[in-house]
Amino acid sequence: MDVQMLTYIIVGATFALYIGIAIWSRAGSTKEFYVAGGGVPPVMNGMATAADWMSAASFISLAGIVSFTGSDGSVYLMGWTGGYVLLALCMVPYLRKFGKFTVPDFIGDRYYSDAARIVAVICAIFICFTYIAGQMRGVGVVFSRFLEVEIETGVVIGMCVVFFYAVLGGMKGITYTQVAQYCVLIFAFMVPAIFISVMMTGNLIPQIGFGSEMADGSGYLLAKLDGLSEELGFGAYTEGRKSTLDVFCITGALMVGTAGLPHVIVRFFTVPKVKDSRISAGWTLVFIGIMYTTIPALASFARVNMIETINGPTVQAADGSTTYGTGTSYADAPSWIKNWERTGLIKFDDKNGDGKMFYSGDERNEMKIDRDIMVLANPEIADLPAWVIALVAAGGLAAALSTSAGLLLVISTSVSHDLMKKTLKPDISDKTELMYARIAAAVGIVFAGYFGINPPGFVAAVVAFAFGLAASSLFPAIIMGIFNKKMNKEGAIAGMVVGLLFTASYIIYFKFVNPAANTSDNWLFGISPEGIGTIGMIVNFVTAFVVAKVTSETPQDVQDMVDSIRFPKGAGEAHDH
Repeated sequence: MDVQMLTYIIVGATFALYIGIAIWSRAGSTKEFYVAGGGVPPVMNGMATAADWMSAASFISLAGIVSFTGSDGSVYLMGWTGGYVLLALCMVPYLRKFGKFTVPDFIGDRYYSDAARIVAVICAIFICFTYIAGQMRGVGVVFSRFLEVEIETGVVIGMCVVFFYAVLGGMKGITYTQVAQYCVLIFAFMVPAIFISVMMTGNLIPQIGFGSEMADGSGYLLAKLDGLSEELGFGAYTEGRKSTLDVFCITGALMVGTAGLPHVIVRFFTVPKVKDSRISAGWTLVFIGIMYTTIPALASFARVNMIETINGPTVQAADGSTTYGTGTSYADAPSWIKNWERTGLIKFDDKNGDGKMFYSGDERNEMKIDRDIMVLANPEIADLPAWVIALVAAGGLAAALSTSAGLLLVISTSVSHDLMKKTLKPDISDKTELMYARIAAAVGIVFAGYFGINPPGFVAAVVAFAFGLAASSLFPAIIMGIFNKKMNKEGAIAGMVVGLLFTASYIIYFKFVNPAANTSDNWLFGISPEGIGTIGMIVNFVTAFVVAKVTSETPQDVQDMVDSIRFPKGAGEAHDH
């Protein structure tokens, strides 16, 4: 059976599973729609949170970034995992104590202001739309290659599937669907990694293979990569080229942005008690760690395989000398190159007219390769069985769809609960609120689909922008709301508005208005758009404190409420609405 037929079967089976779960677990009340009724077991919630967490950026794009940039790609690994720990330890218990399961709801009540609530709603929606664009792009990439449809068509199919189970089931449907998606995506990620590790290093465990000698006797994997990379004009694989300040800012933006992401925070309200939320957080870290510790190994394997497939094998002579490949005939190119060429994500330009492909980081380069294909193409590059290739396609879709659903829920709850119920129409019934939530999700997915078809960059970069926006807008307001009882509504609102505008303007300028200027020479303090969220966060804090100093003091009852939040012991379930 060929790859395409197997892909249709495996992807079709997983889609049927997701839709079946959505029908079985459909939400009948706002509590089930928002927090799955608050009765999800900690282990299952940990698995669902991991699936929510490991988006298309983690599954599809992250290994590609590490593969192409080497050491510089580690900022994403450090930032996202560090951010999760920050979220679980420093914020979740306090937010559980407060009992509000949406970020705008917390900000609206803590800062005793509907205006603060509306600003938080705008921030949440802006962040989620940016984030979901990356997920839809990932869906389109998978469909375009493995089901041989246009990227645009792939995005539309993904929209329809997510719409079905997110709108029908809400958080209840999403949670149990994400448990299934985690199982699919982690199996799909680990199987090829184990296969390739055995083939290249003889080690069953990829994490060990990462630091091992090559099975063909060409030396240690990382030493070989360094040699290959320097020979081809990329610089040493294990040495970073970003400035220390930019690395710090990108890591910081990803960390604090993670802690401010509304779709992850709400996850901790789906378990019965605060103790369960802590257990759930621990399980999530385990489930995330399985993939994140494998990514550097898979990225390195993919890099070596890709270069040697295009340029020809690297030969290590007995005297220690190394002969690098000089190119392989395009006419004899392996099937994976031709397959991905049809998607437009690989392009060959025969500059010297010799009919040979050559990949490098200098003027010799004749190949344009999209970073987002590395994980998806890896099984084909390594010539693994067809069922493994099909499985990876299903895993990529599971990763993208799981996060898209969580983000859609934030958009729908922000509109139905925080905007309609809490601000504009406080007297609406539970049934009407649920209707608004579903309408908002439907509108949200249409916009998300548009940005998926017309993305502002590759998947992980788009996601990094979302984290930067969260870091500069919501995170400071949440932290100050918990740990600074003197922070008033004027300070919080001013901080969120200025932080969001500063970060969004910087990203929009370098990514849309003047992309030609997107070089380190033109960046503020040499900080890239991916890292500007850290500066936006500082701007937010400074603005908030300055404004708070010259405006009215926080009411005493609010200060007392903040004091009570600081002691999370005794936190119960989220308030029903």
